Amino acid sequence: MLTTLPTAFFFVAALTVVLTGIYKSGFAGGLGVMQVPILSLFVTPQFAAAVVMPILLIMDIWIVWHYRRHWQGRVVAMMLPGAFAGLALGAIGFSWMSAEVIRLAVGIMALMLVAGFVLLGPPAARSRTTPAPVVFSLGAISGFTSFIAHAGGPPVKGYLLSQNMEKSQFVGTNTMFFFVLNAIKTAAYAGMGQLTWCSLQVSAIIAPMLVAGIFLGTYLHGRLDQNSFVKLVYGFLALTGVKLIWDSAPMLLGT
Repeated sequence: MLTTLPTAFFFVAALTVVLTGIYKSGFAGGLGVMQVPILSLFVTPQFAAAVVMPILLIMDIWIVWHYRRHWQGRVVAMMLPGAFAGLALGAIGFSWMSAEVIRLAVGIMALMLVAGFVLLGPPAARSRTTPAPVVFSLGAISGFTSFIAHAGGPPVKGYLLSQNMEKSQFVGTNTMFFFVLNAIKTAAYAGMGQLTWCSLQVSAIIAPMLVAGIFLGTYLHGRLDQNSFVKLVYGFLALTGVKLIWDSAPMLLGT
């Protein structure tokens, strides 16, 4: 199958790796949700997800090392129990759950978080206390939607933004959380037969573009002030929400 893939596929795949590297290393992700839908223009969504999975894990390992002194273990520990429950439910429902419904719901959630920022002001102007059941629920939603639809970012970013973290702590905490989730997902995908020799070959071909993406992301991260960083993350969150709704709504409406 490797030789039958068009050159355009590899070009687009490499570009999405660079962009995802920028977003994840500089702004804790946001538009990484683009990868699978864009690659699905050339291959099946299942194959696209298999190609992306190991790259995300390698990316997380690299970024975790870079931000190893800039993350809040307490926050990650609070969210992981819910995330583990969500991953388990996602694995159970993977074969029959509609990914489009999940993407639509998460897209709406992302836009609601952005609306709260616009209407209520930045997180620093609001309470930083979030009840434990809410944190558990956000972790569970993130784990579930991450496994089913690769869309686990908005619930976590909404919670992290409410904690008014310094920008490097925000990126480091987000990356550490998703490193754990992506490690579990990679093992689960392998066990379910989603990772194949062909998908791993494609991953290996485009993986070197990680270097450019992560370099650019960390470069931009160091040159943004805290206020601009928060606004940019919310901007990415808004684009993510629009992208999820744009992709899922026509499928659900049959148009």
